[in-house]
Amino acid sequence: MPARARKPRSLETGAAAGSRFDRRLGEILDHATTVFYEKGYEGASMRDLSRSSGMSLAGLYYYFDSKEKLLHLIQKHTFATIMEQLKLRLEGVSDPEERIRVFIRNHLEYFLANMKAMKVLSHEDEALTGSLGAEIAAMKREYFRLCRGLVEDLKRTRGGLNGDISTRTAVLCLFGMMNWIYTWHNPRTDLPADELADQMANSFLHGVLGNAREKRTREAGSGQKTAAKRPAVSSN
Repeated sequence: MPARARKPRSLETGAAAGSRFDRRLGEILDHATTVFYEKGYEGASMRDLSRSSGMSLAGLYYYFDSKEKLLHLIQKHTFATIMEQLKLRLEGVSDPEERIRVFIRNHLEYFLANMKAMKVLSHEDEALTGSLGAEIAAMKREYFRLCRGLVEDLKRTRGGLNGDISTRTAVLCLFGMMNWIYTWHNPRTDLPADELADQMANSFLHGVLGNAREKRTREAGSGQKTAAKRPAVSSN
């Protein structure tokens, strides 16, 4: 009977980074990510995780009572890191367009630097159940709301989106662009993360803003012509 799982301190209670425990925990999560990446969550076993990490099965069960707990920690750590980095990067950036560019750059840079973890997140989206699944679902909703708020700000300051696209649709399309990059990105032939983020941001922003900008320009021009044709008001 495995011992009851303990809460890993580095991810659950914020103990000082760099301790031997924290380093070992990070190594275990890295190995677990690789195993889930290669075998899939359903195909992986605690014995696979034990062999990959070099930790005895009993030792692994001492800290984690199931592979579900490991998947939970991988996802929790990933979302927490992405959001923490994003909030830091957004500080001092006020332009709505630039804030969306920061969001895309932050997402892609983390994604491409942690490709295995991001693939596990994408493919094992519904593997977690109960309270563990609920906690990750809440983090995902927070991340989605954060992005939606950025697009709402853009929509409000730019006079609408192209073709009256809803904010929800725009955000889901953006995530669709970003989250499947691991299926085609080749670091030997494709752009690095920062340049790729700029091109993806241009594709997204020009798509959601294109006609809205043209419409405002036409309306402004029409208003000027109307004013020019309007007869002057007589003072008599």
